[in-house]
Amino acid sequence: MNLWRKLACAVLVLVIGASVAAGWLAPAGYAKQYREETNSPPSHAHWFGTDEIGRDRFARVLYGTRISLLLAPAAALLSTLMAALIGGLAGYLGGAWSRVAMTVTDLFLSLPWLFLLITARALMPLNVSPLLSVLVTFLLLGLLGWTTAARVLCASAGSLRSSDFVRQARAAGIHGQRLFWIHVVPNLKPVLYAQFWISIPVFILSEANLGILGLGVAEPMPSWGSLLKELEGLVSVGEEPWKFVPLVLLVIVVTSFHLLLSRQDEMAV
Repeated sequence: MNLWRKLACAVLVLVIGASVAAGWLAPAGYAKQYREETNSPPSHAHWFGTDEIGRDRFARVLYGTRISLLLAPAAALLSTLMAALIGGLAGYLGGAWSRVAMTVTDLFLSLPWLFLLITARALMPLNVSPLLSVLVTFLLLGLLGWTTAARVLCASAGSLRSSDFVRQARAAGIHGQRLFWIHVVPNLKPVLYAQFWISIPVFILSEANLGILGLGVAEPMPSWGSLLKELEGLVSVGEEPWKFVPLVLLVIVVTSFHLLLSRQDEMAV
């Protein structure tokens, strides 16, 4: 592991650790309002200042980071499992099953799934509870983000279906589900791991896009998307530079994930 990947790993550990310790680092919480200090600049009491209704930006960044970095992997896990079941099973069965599954996958791929997310989220009432909005947002990400991984897993499972060790297992009398789960799925693990890690930064950015449009996590619960939405009214970068902290943090985290992913690719090769 080179210096840049070590640095990326250290950054992710630091960011995740700080977000998990948000209750200790910002005990007042993300919703408390300091009405006498609305939209104030950074100070000793409020490191990143306060927003237009007096909420501490530092606390909101910590809690928003926690939501994105804990639930994006959960959505990635859901999408990876769906890709394994649909794509992996289709590749293993082959024939008509593979053609039907890949036709459905191609249909989903032909649609811009970010717009599907926007449509599905926009159909929900705007006054949903914050917890429900978090669950629905990342559930939609997981349910709609499996298609690309499914195609990769279908091709990988198809090549395994005709491999020598699978033929030997069939000759030994192993068939059906047992053959799939014991011999095929374990050999798909490197592909599954890669697709899982690839999905995490994609889902982080997707939630940020939804939040900017006002269709992500509902207020008062923060997320990177809702924090980035505050940049809409800025005229210049130098006007209130502390408002760019969520954007800088988002770029650093996504870049760190990509550096680690390049390491995963080298290991796979």
